[in-house]
Order: sequence, then structure tokens, then C-alpha cells
Amino acid sequence: MKIKAFGANASHLPLEPMTITRRLPGEDDVQISIDYCGVCHSDLHQVRSEWAGTLYPCVPGHEIVGRVTAVGGHVSKFNVGDLVGVGCIVDSCKHCHECIDDQENYCDHMVGTYNGPTHDALGHTLGGYAEQIVVDERYVLRISHPQEQLAAVAPLLCAGITTYSPLRHWHAGPGKKVGIVGIGGLGHMGIKLAHAMGAHVVAFTTSESKRDAAKALGADEVVVSKNADEMAKHLQSLDLIVNTVAAPHDLDAFLSLLKRDGTMTLVGAPATNHPSPNAFNLIMKRRSLAGSMIGGIRETQEMLDFCAEHNIVSDIELIRADEINTAYERMLKGDVKYRFVIDNATLAR
Repeated sequence: MKIKAFGANASHLPLEPMTITRRLPGEDDVQISIDYCGVCHSDLHQVRSEWAGTLYPCVPGHEIVGRVTAVGGHVSKFNVGDLVGVGCIVDSCKHCHECIDDQENYCDHMVGTYNGPTHDALGHTLGGYAEQIVVDERYVLRISHPQEQLAAVAPLLCAGITTYSPLRHWHAGPGKKVGIVGIGGLGHMGIKLAHAMGAHVVAFTTSESKRDAAKALGADEVVVSKNADEMAKHLQSLDLIVNTVAAPHDLDAFLSLLKRDGTMTLVGAPATNHPSPNAFNLIMKRRSLAGSMIGGIRETQEMLDFCAEHNIVSDIELIRADEINTAYERMLKGDVKYRFVIDNATLAR
């Protein structure tokens, strides 16, 4: 099936309109008409080959929401007309320990929504900057937010689950003091979610201008990390830090803020590595430096349900498909509060 999409044919070229082919739904497949697709920093890294292995044409997009338009004969969870989402995963091996434990995100054979291997004719997956997508029902998620919030729900499929998963894993909640480093696409979701879980939330930013915005998102305290005095007030006070910054920076400044047995987990994925932290910063307080990547399908559904219950969506700027190249440049400058979302209906114009 031929459909309209937006993608790039090489790392040095801008994204442009293109026609791509989607398979017809198989017995286990769900066909989805895409209403909105969020724009993730990972999209930019991949399409510009800042991460290795980009395959072209590259159609990014893994924050997808829309309506079911067809289902295969074996599909039991979804019906035509259902409101659904697709995140970063469209396939996995289904039989390893990670898949059996509903942690498909850690499967060695996880297939990404774009730039992953597929049996389709092109040989690699094409993402959500497109009119439609076909996905195995195992990797499709049910959305219970109201229709009018649908565009703002889209970033939950990556930014939401990327911050929800570590907050749940390290038991953020009442009585816990949680730091969120960075107030961007990921960080603003981390603040909202940690607040809704009942934690005391400390937001860290390099920008004084973001102080009021962070408070409005739900932060109990805001620290400008360039201010040594403000940082010193939080030494050895945090149970958990979720570090969302996608650029290399000094990790020791934040590790020092952890209590004994505290953990800092990295969820931002920089194009080059962070400087190595001082080992004694970890050893002397039995601190942990960890990483976390999105979440499995079951946990992503749990996150969506949690967000619907607490009326949580992303703060977005809705754009036309033909504004995506400008949006990428603005994203690099941090000029968005806090996530761009494509109105996929504009692909047909």
C-alpha cells in the first residue's frame, strides 16, 4: 500500500515528502491511521547519522497515536475505530527472558519503529512521520485519554515511558526525594510523573528562566545547576536522580547530591560519551550510576493508564509536516516547550 510520508534520503539532506509502501495487515497485525506523531531528539540523531547504522530512506517517528482502520484475523485485543498508540518497539524475539518478563525493550532482537530490520520489501522499518502504519498487535497500546488530548498524548509513547520506567523501578513516591536533571521533552515529563507519584521533586536546570516553568510543572524546588551555592544545599539529600540531559556533562556534580545508596539513572542519550565519573564519588556512599531505556509494552500501557487517571499529557507545540526541518533546528536550540508534535493530516495537503 502506497502512502505519504516525510523522511530523509541521506544524512546531509533535509527531510522531504516521499511516498513509501506499507504491508497489508497480516493475521496478527493492526493497521493504524496516524493522527499525530511526536518529534523526539532521537529522531534527529538517527536521521542525521549521529548514531551509527542509519538506513535510508529514513522515516523517523516513534510517538504515534491514531485510530485502528483494519485488523488481521487473529487479532483479539483491538477493533476498528479503537484509539491506539505505538511507541519505540514494533517487534522482538518474543521468547528470550526479557520478552517473557514483558521487558521487550531489553530484548537483543528488539525492532525499533524505524531503522529496525523487517521482512517488508525495503528491509528496514519506517516510522510515524507517515499517514499510516501496520504493527503486530502485541506492540499496540490502548489509549483512554479523551480525543481532544490526543496530540499531547503522543510524546508519552517515548518521553513519558522513558521517565516513568526508572521512577517506578527505583520506587519514586511519598517519602522519596527525586531529582530531575534537565527540563526539556523528557525532563518536563519526569517532573509531572514524579509529582503525581507523590515524591518530593527537585528540578535541575542550567537556565534561571526555567525556574517558574519547572514549579508550574510540579517541582517542589528548582536548582540552577550552574550556581554552586544552590547545588551545595542539596548535597547527600536525594534518593534518586533521573538525568535526562542528552549532551555530555560532568556527572560528579549530581552524584554528590545522592544519599548513601542513592541512584542516578541516565535516560538522555548523548551523541558522544559523558566524562567518566570519579570512582570515589560512588564508592564512599555506595551510590549507583545506572541507565534505563524506555519500557516494555506492559509497563508502557501502565504508564498510559496512569497518565489518563492523573490527567497527565505532554506540553506540546503542534506543527505541520512541512515544518519539521525548522522544528529540528529549533529543537537543537532548546526552542520548544516542550515537545513538537506533527499533525499527520497535513501530510495529505
